[in-house]
Amino acid sequence: MSSASPTYVLGVGMTKFIKPRGQVDYPAMGFEAGVKALVDAEINYDDVDQGVACYAYGDSTCGQRVFYQFGMTGIPIYNVNNNCSTGSTGLFMARQLCASGLANVVLVVGFEKMFPGSLQSFYKDRTNPLDKTYKLLHATRGIDPKAPGAAQLFGNAGREYMEKHGANPEDFAEIARVNHQHSTRNPYSQFRDVYTLDQILGSPMIHAPLTKLQCCPTSDGAAAAVIVSQAFLDTHPQLKPRAVLIAGQSLATDTPSLYSDSAIELVGADMTRRAAKAALAQAGVAASSVKLVELHDCFSANEMVTIDALGLCPPGKAHEMVRRGDITYGGRCVVNPSGGLISKGHPLGATGIAQCAELTWHLRGWAGERNVDGVDAALQHNLGLGGAAVVTVYKRADGAASKRVDGEAEKVGGRGYNPAVEARGLSDEDIRRAVSRKMGSKFMHEEAQKESKL
Repeated sequence: MSSASPTYVLGVGMTKFIKPRGQVDYPAMGFEAGVKALVDAEINYDDVDQGVACYAYGDSTCGQRVFYQFGMTGIPIYNVNNNCSTGSTGLFMARQLCASGLANVVLVVGFEKMFPGSLQSFYKDRTNPLDKTYKLLHATRGIDPKAPGAAQLFGNAGREYMEKHGANPEDFAEIARVNHQHSTRNPYSQFRDVYTLDQILGSPMIHAPLTKLQCCPTSDGAAAAVIVSQAFLDTHPQLKPRAVLIAGQSLATDTPSLYSDSAIELVGADMTRRAAKAALAQAGVAASSVKLVELHDCFSANEMVTIDALGLCPPGKAHEMVRRGDITYGGRCVVNPSGGLISKGHPLGATGIAQCAELTWHLRGWAGERNVDGVDAALQHNLGLGGAAVVTVYKRADGAASKRVDGEAEKVGGRGYNPAVEARGLSDEDIRRAVSRKMGSKFMHEEAQKESKL
């Protein structure tokens, strides 16, 4: 679907992604990310027409619990759950609201408080939405009782890619090595360690070809974005220089190809292909020209499959792209400069919005030493089994290519630092600027300030 009216990312913010140890609860995480996004957009919560809360694990109105800290203005607040693509689904909703004229400013906040270990279902008394997926997994390649289900699904996709196209285990390990290397430049990343190829191959085997260092961790964290309409931007021209256009976007769900005998199709490759084709067409961008990508590398095998499905390489040639060094700095394009899910972490509701934040910072030129210059269009891919795939293309509002600039980010909102290269907590001034001045709850504001300092 083409947008009725242009929409823009005007502000972004996020917390550090951390190990899930119960150190911070979701209201504090969501509040921090949302305040940062509002400050970045240089607006107040009173300007927000609608809110979208994104999380996969939590009770039904966790979104209101987070948003009431900004103010109690009576606006519509939606709670979204679309598995691992939850955050980008929220962005998709916000774009539709602004493009259709139903809203001018939408705040999207994604957050997740997770349990350590592999993903699990909490409802044992009802049908698992992935029951047919696992039935096909068992029928086509069997079940490994020692490996997590997700690792088997994506590991089997990697095995099929090797069988069909000639990739080898070292190619998947190289993907992980690159992501870990990229994460050293990202202050929000859960892990910032560098590993050699041998260390990655030698880490514990989870489900071949996937070793532990090729699998994303569970994480706690939050991210937020302010999405605005063309009408809003036209009435606030001073904000246009840092606005980022959502030039193309598509949300796709599965077709019957999901239930074939292909392990690659069983992890939603077809959704990615169709969403990418639609989003790129909307934006008028060829996949072969894309130089900057944040994609859903929950496992290195999924990055391999996704590089192919997005059209970043000829069909079946993703491993050759990896071998040439074409997924990192100095290559054809930079994939996951943030460190990706493998190293940055994967708090489900926040992941898609964190990808948006990363690409926004690059297009503005704020990403410091990890900034990718000369980017005309940046590509985002976020996948949830069950399923949904969201692909988004971003461009600068002025149509220019990205170029690193220093000293500009510090001036925004008087915050005095660049959030793309330095992960700080909230200041009292940040909170004062962001929360509602007209319909704020003194009680909620006081509670939020206490909790933000814990």
